[in-house]
Amino acid sequence: MFMTREEAEQRIEKLKKVISYHRYLYHVLNRQEISDAALDSLKHELYQLEEHYPEFITPDSPTQRVAGEPLKGFVKLKHEVPMLSIEDVFSEKELLDWENYLKRLAPHHFSQKSGEGVEYFAELKIDGFAITLIYETGILKGGATRGDGKVGEDVTQNLKTIESVPLKLEVRGPSSINTKKRIEVRGEVYMTKESFEKVNRERKKKGEPLYANPRNLAAGSIRQLDPKLAASRPLEFLAYDLVTDLGQKTHSEEHQILKALGFKTDSYAKICKNLDEAIDLWRKIAKARATLPHLIDGVVVMVNDNDLFSKLGVVGKSPRGIRAFKFFPRQATTILKDIKLQVGRTGAITPVAYLKPVEVGGVTVSRATLHNEDEIKRLGVKIGDTVIVGRAGDVIPEVIKVLPKLRTGQEKKFQMPKTCPVCGRKLVRKAKEVVWRCENPDCQARRREFLYHFTSKKSFDIEGLGPKIIDQLIDENLISRPPDIFELKEGDLLPLERFAEKSAQNLVKALSNGKEITLARFVYSLGIRHVGEETAIDLARYFGSIDKLKKASREELEKIPDIGDKVSESIYNWFQQKRNQELIDDLIKVGVKILPPETVGKKLQGLTFVITGTLELMSRTEAEKKIRLQGGHPLNSLSRQTDYLVVGKEPGSKLEEAKELGVKTIGEKEFLALLSEK
Repeated sequence: MFMTREEAEQRIEKLKKVISYHRYLYHVLNRQEISDAALDSLKHELYQLEEHYPEFITPDSPTQRVAGEPLKGFVKLKHEVPMLSIEDVFSEKELLDWENYLKRLAPHHFSQKSGEGVEYFAELKIDGFAITLIYETGILKGGATRGDGKVGEDVTQNLKTIESVPLKLEVRGPSSINTKKRIEVRGEVYMTKESFEKVNRERKKKGEPLYANPRNLAAGSIRQLDPKLAASRPLEFLAYDLVTDLGQKTHSEEHQILKALGFKTDSYAKICKNLDEAIDLWRKIAKARATLPHLIDGVVVMVNDNDLFSKLGVVGKSPRGIRAFKFFPRQATTILKDIKLQVGRTGAITPVAYLKPVEVGGVTVSRATLHNEDEIKRLGVKIGDTVIVGRAGDVIPEVIKVLPKLRTGQEKKFQMPKTCPVCGRKLVRKAKEVVWRCENPDCQARRREFLYHFTSKKSFDIEGLGPKIIDQLIDENLISRPPDIFELKEGDLLPLERFAEKSAQNLVKALSNGKEITLARFVYSLGIRHVGEETAIDLARYFGSIDKLKKASREELEKIPDIGDKVSESIYNWFQQKRNQELIDDLIKVGVKILPPETVGKKLQGLTFVITGTLELMSRTEAEKKIRLQGGHPLNSLSRQTDYLVVGKEPGSKLEEAKELGVKTIGEKEFLALLSEK
């Protein structure tokens, strides 16, 4: 988004204030109001703005400092060598841009071929709490927090309680390291996910409030005045930096020396001949992230040669020769440019935020749901606001929070329209409901959304008939209702753009083959309000045929488990409408054959399953079908009530989420064993 010099100055000033406020909460008070990812996103925006407008960089900018002020309860300790921060990058492009920047600074170190000539070192970026350790004649004499980068807090007694912090340096292996001199080692204090869960389980038993995350608990354990409390917490220490010159020429040699001195180091760390190898490691770790024992938020990539690293120097409070290649954040900040209304197949009106494009969870997001009018009021969101956008897995992005302190006064309040934006019919909001609706069944937007739903994967699943083709067919007046789809001929399709003879033949063939459908999928395809996939399956199993379902009374519908007043009323009313009865009759006339429900077993009766990753022996759809055929329920999202998470190859974030929620995880073989149990 283009900014004038004046607008950039105003934005920088506001970002500095907001970032400083949240950093103070995080680093000094050990609490937070927004996520780490959201704060990183704000810091990244500030860094990029200051890069474009360096005249606005001031000493009090968050980019020029490392962390908050030391706590007053501790003795202050001055760092002889400042504890600097690491600048973040969030994409391969930004990492490559960094390398090009280094080439301009030190061209003679790089050959003509990109990446050759400079060796990199890559290691995991543990989500912990940075500290420094001081050894004199091999004995631990002091330990301090980062503080403001120049002055930290003396937390020696607390650090001594951590078993992985050596109290005495003892050289392991054939090495001639001189431990008699003053040695300074830096690293990360952290807590494993398993230990964190154990602590929270104990607190839950005692009725005490739960901790938010392992990082905050680790930091809080070190930055309090009672060493006994620190000793009671299962903390770990991982060393990653040797400040003292013990003859090392590269950062990789520092890791070797640290390991020889008895420190735990990163087992995934490696020398990379070029950035491609570093990116490959980042990809590998991103896939394995959920299975690691501790939380990480990226991979640190640095110039391996210490002499070159030193010559590259420091800008602000970050060395030029190092970057933290972060994993795709699940939250980010951006500008909400507009709010528009989307009309769903049931007439539900959903406000949609149109955003300045931003990367969230590895996907460029330009739209996010605002759910309904009440949510807009709760958030207090205005057009032009800076907002936090979140996305987890395949969930639709949503606006999570507004940052009102970044307002300029130019933001506009959103007013919910009273009429449908497509057909102009007056919108209706019934008592006790939060959603406004267009109740015009002939609304073009509703018809379009219904046709998308009717042909979707969980409905008729017609190969080659996606939303773009449906739009084309609607715009050419070839279809307006589902039965029209099955009457399409090759001659109708050939004049259309994108359709050659072969593609027209393929679609007509797919339509012919797609006329057979199970009762459950057919019921789901009808788009009845409140009837999702699981409810459609329950209806199919209970009634056995569409004719029996059509004649069902409200009382009979309510006999089915999990179907209450609201759902039964919606189903009953839908089947009473003449246009809906005609829809079913017309579908049968064009050759749709509704198959009876399959016989259901009871091996997984009442159990709920979520699947993550790729299964080797079956597709996810086949696995979900097997679950249903044995009385189980496949779900898309996890909760504490989920019975099993089935884990395939390259699992997503759900594996980590399952561990946090205490959900049992099983592999594909264990899943098949459950299916075969008698």
